[in-house]
Amino acid sequence: MKMDVYQAIKKRRSIRRFKQDNIPLEILERLVDCARLAPSASNLQPLEFIIVEEPEVIELVFPTLGWAGYLGEKGPPPPGQRPPAYIVVLVNRNIRDNAAHDSGAAIENILLAATSEGIGSCWIGSIEREKLAEILSLPEHYEIDSVVALGYPDEASVVEEFSGSTKYWKDEEGVMHVPKRNFGDMVHYDKFGNKKHSV
Repeated sequence: MKMDVYQAIKKRRSIRRFKQDNIPLEILERLVDCARLAPSASNLQPLEFIIVEEPEVIELVFPTLGWAGYLGEKGPPPPGQRPPAYIVVLVNRNIRDNAAHDSGAAIENILLAATSEGIGSCWIGSIEREKLAEILSLPEHYEIDSVVALGYPDEASVVEEFSGSTKYWKDEEGVMHVPKRNFGDMVHYDKFGNKKHSV
């Protein structure tokens, strides 16, 4: 049974260890369709997407990506736990140069739709863009915005209560702990500084 959007938002975490089961192409296409339907500034729709699912291409994409800087050597997934698919988010600069709002909305749609399908995801912005553009045979007027790594999760990730640091970490069992700032610290009502509720 599919989860509703609120459940997907609460459940979604960045996943960096994946089972090696292939994701059906129709699901990958559904994720891109969710991205396509996201809000777009002036409705210009400058984003395009590359679904990467061929093992030879996946192998070339992986070393162009940076993984979980806080974790150092433990950040990148090892062989046997690497993503079995990627969605590369492109900006067609002939339509618009700056598409940050578009890409944020589109990628969040991908992440939430993936979560609802039981698929783990990691939004990656640390990319060797020139190298990846060459691998993907991109025309010059296309720019790589982000890469979304996808696969069925092979690790757990939990929200941790904020205690002064936003630095995430892994415990001895390999569970990722991700501090999130407290609701009451981030929300104001009607005017800055007004506090009413807590969750």
